[in-house]
Amino acid sequence: MPIYAIGDVHGHLGLLKAAHDRITADMDRHGTGTIVHLGDLVDRGPDSRGVVEFLRRGIHDGRDWVVLKGNHDRMFTRFMADPWDHDPGLRREYSWLHPRLGGATTLASYGIANASDRPVLKVHVEAVEKVAKDDLVFLTNCPTWHRQGEILFVHAGIRPGIPIEEQTEDDLVWIRSPFLEDSRDYGPLIVHGHTAIDAPTHYGNRVNIDSSAAYGGPLTAIAIEGRDVFVLSDTGRIPLRP
Repeated sequence: MPIYAIGDVHGHLGLLKAAHDRITADMDRHGTGTIVHLGDLVDRGPDSRGVVEFLRRGIHDGRDWVVLKGNHDRMFTRFMADPWDHDPGLRREYSWLHPRLGGATTLASYGIANASDRPVLKVHVEAVEKVAKDDLVFLTNCPTWHRQGEILFVHAGIRPGIPIEEQTEDDLVWIRSPFLEDSRDYGPLIVHGHTAIDAPTHYGNRVNIDSSAAYGGPLTAIAIEGRDVFVLSDTGRIPLRP
């Protein structure tokens, strides 16, 4: 049976539903399988609330879906727990509400306006009132990795040379260097997002499917059989090779 993965959604519910439609069409031809979502459900796009609710309800209803935790999902939940918290993966000059991060757009989807332009404590008080507790519990409890067959799924990547069971959450949701520069065979093929690129790319030891939905690009969905990877288009499978 194939296994499927969807890249960084960043609040684009329409793109997410369209990716699921492409997967459903592929399942009709090739058989059903688990769908792994690589995290970064929230921030930057217009409907983070809708994305989280869609996935949370799908899993509650018994869908064979896995949703991994991304760094943006973690920043959201950490802000909700403590508005002064600073995620260790984030540069000191930024906060989650900085316009470059997109936290204000996530809060706007819950009915909290102009979060980047108002006192943090007032924004937090309103957010505690309006953000669904079920959404926060769901995001907090998302796993940081998923292995199935010959594939290891993570949001950002792994620290080379360290077994997956010993990886830190900080690395799994934030790492770029040295992971992106490492060409070694990890054993399983690593499928990840986090680092936005123009199109899904197979590097031999890893596959990056963050095709920049956060910045106006498409949302990539792939099918995997063994170690063979296929990008799903509206007309079917397109092989993705190193």
